[in-house]
Amino acid sequence: MAAVLSLRWAGVTPEQYDAMLDEVRWEEQVPDGLVLHVAWFEAGALHVTDVWNAEADFERFFAERLAPAVPKVGLAGEPEVRFAPAHRRLVAPGAAGAA
Repeated sequence: MAAVLSLRWAGVTPEQYDAMLDEVRWEEQVPDGLVLHVAWFEAGALHVTDVWNAEADFERFFAERLAPAVPKVGLAGEPEVRFAPAHRRLVAPGAAGAA
């Protein structure tokens, strides 16, 4: 069953997020199981909503690719992460790419 990830990471800046993107390259080498990724900044924190085919897909991506990059780009603290089972998803025709 697809899983929705909600993540909030206090203190992460857009520059750190972009450095993480450069380091991990998840847009060029899309992680197995990732369906959708949306990120924004609000109230001094990074916010992310993802859809994964399974929670285990994110956990594997985090352990193998994301966690090793965290100290390289200077992220402090720990993210608040929640998962919920997806009830339904719609991908609008023609939707693709970055912002």
